[in-house]
Amino acid sequence: MKFGVIVDVEASRSIRQAEVGAAKTMIERTEERFGLKPDRLAADTAYGAAPMLNWLVEEKGIAPHIPVNDKSKRDDGTFSRGDFRYDPTGDVYHCPGGKQLGTSGPVHEGKTLLCRASKLDCYVCPLKPKCCPKEPSRKIPRDIHEHARDVARSFVGTEDFEQSRRERKKIEMRFAHLKRILKLGRLRLRGPRGAQDEIVLAAIAQNLRRLASLVARPPPAGALCIA
Repeated sequence: MKFGVIVDVEASRSIRQAEVGAAKTMIERTEERFGLKPDRLAADTAYGAAPMLNWLVEEKGIAPHIPVNDKSKRDDGTFSRGDFRYDPTGDVYHCPGGKQLGTSGPVHEGKTLLCRASKLDCYVCPLKPKCCPKEPSRKIPRDIHEHARDVARSFVGTEDFEQSRRERKKIEMRFAHLKRILKLGRLRLRGPRGAQDEIVLAAIAQNLRRLASLVARPPPAGALCIA
């Protein structure tokens, strides 16, 4: 990051799952080849899916400086999930009215637990019109990797997170240079293997230019050169 040198590249299709998979490949390959393991990963929201965050937090021990891909905010005036307090000790949510929402048990679609309130609690609650006006009781979906998402949320707004956002500009400059100077806006070799080869060559060329600018230094002021 400090010197803007590319340490690995991996070509992928321009879909989120493929890009996330390429990021994992590069992180593991860089650690295996060079012994380089980042303390933090700066990326955009496309990498803020729960499985990716869980992989970073639980398996790799890397701080995710990534905005969480979260769609739980409601725009109809009713309480959002953020208005409910989660208690990890009892694995329950506490609603604004002070009642508990426990998990139903089964995991839906392999990724989501449903936390439900009691119908009796919701029926007599004065906050029901702002909570679940069209349902007999309130339910909150909780991702099985929600802990990793909470870890990622905890970094947002911190100085380290803002520093990562500023440093990402160096990476965006590398992409712009590849497209505008090295003319990589369109690949010329066909197939995934051809794309990988072309990107590797472009990264080598960019690194050589970068290393040359770091190594070459102008002579000190007042120096005398004799040929």
